[in-house]
Amino acid sequence: MKNGILVTGLMLALAACQPSAPPKEKMAEKSKEIPKPAAPASYAPAGWTAKSMTQLIAALEAGEVTSAELVKAYLKRIAEIDRSGPTLQSVLTLNTDALADAQAIDARRANGEKIGPLQGIPVLVKDNINVAGKMPTTAGALALKDNYTSHDATFILSLKENGAIILGKTNLSQWANFRSNNSVSGWTALGGQVRNPHILDRTPCGSSSGSGAAMAASLAAATIGTETNGSIICPSNVNGIVGFKPTVGLVSQEGIIPISSTQDTAGPMTKTVSDAALLLGSMNREEDPLKYINALDAGSLKGKRVGVLRFTLNTNPDLAARFDAAIKVLEAQGAELVEIEAFEAASKTVRDSEWIVLTREFKTLLNEYLATTSENVPVKSLSELIAFNEEHAEQELSVFDQSIFVEADKTEGMDDPKYAAAVKDVTETAGVNGIDAIMKQFEVDMLVSPSGPVAALVDPVKRDVWGSWAGFGYAAAYAGYPHLSVPMGDILGVPVGLSFFGTAGADAEVLSYGYAFEQASQLRREPKYLRTAEDGEKLSKAMKRKYD
Repeated sequence: MKNGILVTGLMLALAACQPSAPPKEKMAEKSKEIPKPAAPASYAPAGWTAKSMTQLIAALEAGEVTSAELVKAYLKRIAEIDRSGPTLQSVLTLNTDALADAQAIDARRANGEKIGPLQGIPVLVKDNINVAGKMPTTAGALALKDNYTSHDATFILSLKENGAIILGKTNLSQWANFRSNNSVSGWTALGGQVRNPHILDRTPCGSSSGSGAAMAASLAAATIGTETNGSIICPSNVNGIVGFKPTVGLVSQEGIIPISSTQDTAGPMTKTVSDAALLLGSMNREEDPLKYINALDAGSLKGKRVGVLRFTLNTNPDLAARFDAAIKVLEAQGAELVEIEAFEAASKTVRDSEWIVLTREFKTLLNEYLATTSENVPVKSLSELIAFNEEHAEQELSVFDQSIFVEADKTEGMDDPKYAAAVKDVTETAGVNGIDAIMKQFEVDMLVSPSGPVAALVDPVKRDVWGSWAGFGYAAAYAGYPHLSVPMGDILGVPVGLSFFGTAGADAEVLSYGYAFEQASQLRREPKYLRTAEDGEKLSKAMKRKYD
């Protein structure tokens, strides 16, 4: 009882020391003095930068704009959005010759010369791809900061021959996300952390993070990414753009810093499927550059059987809702939906086999690549690269380690007797006995799934933490089969995509199916550059305390 009296007395004494409550009128006046947070600036593209690549090509052909004007417009936008403003850090290096290259194309056009189907449009390419001249090919790594080359990657040469201007190089997940088992997607020692323009604290995913973010932010007419396992599709999914991983071998691997000859490919990352189809056709010197865009048909879904891979969903009900809405669009376009309840194309055995393939190919192929670099590059083997990173640990190893490098370097490379059997296991399990088998069993023309889960947060402490995965992209990656992601809306401002799969060589068909869905749905959204999801219109009210 004494304690209760003492506590009561102390509370009364403290209350007496406090100033008396102001009248309600004064409180209202004071509340008016509290400044409201400033509305976020609009970084929406305007003018030419708001157009799709194919729209820009039509304008170039009509003489409504010049290539030089486009280059200037994109350079201005990069300065305003990538280097300042929301500071996306998606562009690692700019081509100082881009404007001169554009002016040369404009002069040729004025003289009546044939330019090629790309007509002088500016393209950004991932910085693990060789481009001749003044831009190094770095993979975002300090060891390769002076890795200049005198020759273009084979598909870059094809792009240039078809009229593309290389505007610059995009940031990425360092070493195409094949350095650590605990990495942070979109981070490199040279470029820092790429930001997702939709919500800046959400991952841009990897490894083609810079290409995905730059395309979503309209920093070029088109971008190029590379994929070994999900590196085009994942950033396309979370950045709300179109991404296409072609059949492995359709686009030359020559001139790309390698991970895997079995799975590596470059591919287009664009605003529209038409853009992706035209860019893909321009990446192969042996094909008609108009082959894929001419094959697009808005009515291509009519009468087709679609294998719906509902089992590839995770537990997120909003993702399931977007997926359900998307397949209803397919059905409305005349497709017949075939529900596929289960199919296991990635048992632990095949995942183990893939790891054998990737680590062995990486060691052998990277050693070969490094051996061809100039004397400006201080490392000529994976072993030397590991030692270099340890010597420069403050810059290179400050965010995550190099555990994959160390593990790969301990292998025998492609001389490992386990290697050939592992390649056979991976490609057959995911290909002939995977995608091909499921399409044959259910008599379907294509497979569809979510392109991935909802984007996680950027977290350099916990690193990449995704929760339960969604999608079937690993099967297409293992098999080397075509895979297209098309926007299917967003979840509270975070984009999600719909994936289309087909068998090897069915690139034109897969693109056409995705085109038909895109034309009927039109679900790509411009980024809003929100700091967090809580800044979104729906959450901003719900997450705040209500005052009188």
